Parts: sequence; C-alpha cells; structure tokens
Amino acid sequence: MRFAPATALFAVLATGSVHADPIDEFYHGRTMSIVVGHEPGTGFDLYSRSLARHMSRFVPGTPTIVVQNMVGASGLNAISWLYSVAPKDGSVIAISAHTAPLEPLLGSGVAKFDASRFNWIGNIDHGVSVCGVWHTSGIATFDDVFKKEILLGGTGASGPLSSAANALRNLLGAKIKLVDGYKGSASIRMATLQGEVNGVCGISLSTLNAQYGQDVRDGRFKPILQFGTVESPALPGVPAVYRYARTDEDRQTFDLVFGAQSIGRAYAAPPDTPLARVQALRAAFMKTMEDPAFAAELEKQQLDLNPRSGEELQELFNSLFRSPRAVVERARAATKSAVSR
Repeated sequence: MRFAPATALFAVLATGSVHADPIDEFYHGRTMSIVVGHEPGTGFDLYSRSLARHMSRFVPGTPTIVVQNMVGASGLNAISWLYSVAPKDGSVIAISAHTAPLEPLLGSGVAKFDASRFNWIGNIDHGVSVCGVWHTSGIATFDDVFKKEILLGGTGASGPLSSAANALRNLLGAKIKLVDGYKGSASIRMATLQGEVNGVCGISLSTLNAQYGQDVRDGRFKPILQFGTVESPALPGVPAVYRYARTDEDRQTFDLVFGAQSIGRAYAAPPDTPLARVQALRAAFMKTMEDPAFAAELEKQQLDLNPRSGEELQELFNSLFRSPRAVVERARAATKSAVSR
C-alpha cells in the first residue's frame, strides 16, 4: 500500500499530464504558416522564406513553417485576411507593406480592421527606403525632379511605392507621373528595364541591394532620395526627404508618411491570439534574429538585418495612431493618387 502513491505518480508522468509544456504541446507536429502579401521574388518574400527555414528551431515544439503568398493591394488583402479570417491560435503570422496596417488611418476607408489589435511579432529590417531612377531618365539628383517630369512605377493606392511617389508630388511639388498597378518591386524592375517607367520610390535599402545592387555599382540605377528619419551612411550624398521640410507641420506629416517606413519588414499575428503563444513567437523571432546561420543566409542574399522586437513595434503603431488629426488629414490627402494605370 505504501507504494501506491508512487505508482500513481509514475502513471501520471507516463501520460505526460504533469510538467507538460502547453506551448510545446501545441506546436509539436504542427504546420505553421507565414502569409506574405506580395509576389514571389520581392524582399518580403525572400525575407519570409529565410525566416521560415530558421525560426522553427526556436519555436517550442519545432513546427514545420511554410510560406504562402497572398498577393493583392500591396499586402492589404493579406492583412485584412489575417485580421478577420486567419485562425487566432498562433499558427499563422503575416507580413505586408507598412502601408497596409496604416490603411485605416491614412486610407480611403476601404480597410475594415483595427490595426491596434494585431499582435506584432517583430521586424527583420527597419532600415531606410529610397527613391531611384534609371540612368536614361535624364535625372541626376532629386532637385531635377522639380524641373523635369519622370514616370515612376507603383503597386496601388495602399502600397508604399505609390504612396511615396504621390506624397513627393503632393507635398513637395515634384513632377512625378505615377504608373500604377504593378504586382510588386520585382515587376517594376522589369518595367524599368523595358523602359515603361524611369524608376521607383519607396523601396527599402535591402530591396535596392538585392534587386538593383549591380545596377547601382555600374551606374545604371541611381538613388536620389532617402526616406529615413536619419540619413543612412550606406547612401553617401543621397539627401533625406526631411531636408525639404519647411515647417513643424511638414516634419510631423513627413513622420507619418515617410518616417513610418521604418516599420519595414514587420510580422503580425491575428487579434485574440493567446498571449502565451504570442510571447513564444516573439521570443523565437528574436532568437532567430541573433542566429549566425540566419544572418549568413541574409548576407548571401544581400538582405539587411536591422531587427526590432514585437513590443517595440506595438508601441510604434500606437504612437502613429496618436498623431494629431490635422496631420493625419494632410498625410491622407498627400498619399492619394492622381494617375492610375
């Protein structure tokens, strides 16, 4: 009789009911998805496939992680799906252009979600974005765009490549004609090579390096403007858009239109995802960012690594949504398109 409690305890342990890790238990044997709101071959897609190959090792239970592309409206389709349709159990995260979750703030009212409810997991790259032109455009510096019209490729009203070009025209008076409707930066690169457009604005420095690196080194593609709040040493001689701000209101508007591009390559889980799983994904994400094998893979692809935690992203979004109403209205008007494809 005196051995019965020990026997009972052994039976309980054998069933795994004591000391079981519920996070490990949930993810073990499961397939997790990273939904990319952009076409294959874009920076969003390349980053996500590298993340999928490495992050599994750091998630309890080591789930299989797969990438799924849900192309449309510069990631707005994917982020809307994440909000209202995706399973809210920690089995799905998604990435879109930074403009998609800001659509309720700056858009035309099409987006029907509350971006403050997303659970932000982390950001792989929050570097600067650039505006660049092909060598046959006749544009040597950004100041030339005030004298000569150029054609820039865009992806649509909710995309950063379109909103950046629109804002330069509407806020600064740059002579930009936007050719909208391309699927993504890879498609715009092809259009640039074929002479359909002269260049693009709003692509990240990492995408510039990955898609135009050799062209930049050979002088075929020239960065003429950068959108970071701090000028990047990687772009010597390329002015920041903030140099063109004349008033405090200009600078506040630039923060919302251009500075928000520092959101960069940000991943989110749906609203109402259990907090413990959100925390586990955030921890696994940051461990991946510190992993030498992951860093080496990004370097091989000429992709930058400038991570930011999910907690930092959550606060950044909160601060953007606290912007003064007058600034929001001006920023919203500035990013609207006047020309469509």
